[in-house]
Amino acid sequence: MPPVDHETIYQALYWPGNSGLTRKLTPHLRTGRPLRKRRRRPEVRAPRFIAPATLIDHRPQVVNDRSRFGDWEGDLIIGTRTRSAIGTLVDRKSGYAVLLHLPGGHTAAEVNASLITAMSALPQELRRTLTWDQGAEMASHDKIASLFTDGVFFAHAGKPWQRGSNENMNGLLRQYFPKHTNLAIHSADDLAVVAAKINNRPRKRLGWTTPAELLVHELKSS
Repeated sequence: MPPVDHETIYQALYWPGNSGLTRKLTPHLRTGRPLRKRRRRPEVRAPRFIAPATLIDHRPQVVNDRSRFGDWEGDLIIGTRTRSAIGTLVDRKSGYAVLLHLPGGHTAAEVNASLITAMSALPQELRRTLTWDQGAEMASHDKIASLFTDGVFFAHAGKPWQRGSNENMNGLLRQYFPKHTNLAIHSADDLAVVAAKINNRPRKRLGWTTPAELLVHELKSS
């Protein structure tokens, strides 16, 4: 007699359409359970990004060298209970910071709209690449790709140091926007004041010039 698999036995014993055993058979079960336990279907998560993401591995080498202006790193600093946020952008060469006002929340649509407004104010030679983490706020990154001549790139999940300039900037900004506070109380003017303070702070790595001075010099010479 050929071997019979366990599922065939189950199908023969359980009532068709009811997934249950007769009372006569129940005591013989090790579990004593007359009904079959339904297995949950594995959870299928929707993809976070609508468009495929290009990882940082494919970013031009010149970006790593910090040898040109216009290569930006971006992120969000999050307020209490993740309900509020401020977008942060920093130019890798100059350290120049741009803050995004997000009064309506930090959905992909909100972040895109604010980012488009901020970046459109800059000449194209200062909009070469953007590197962000794989947060849901970048779900429709394809809608901002045309802002950057060399593309939008993403750090590997769980590796914030791949956006080291931005991580350092976020640390500086926490002096003005502490953790566990409501960031929605800050107006666009408030953000502009803080950005000006950061951008006019001399930096050792810049030979004690400021990010603002460096960027203005680049604009005048281009």
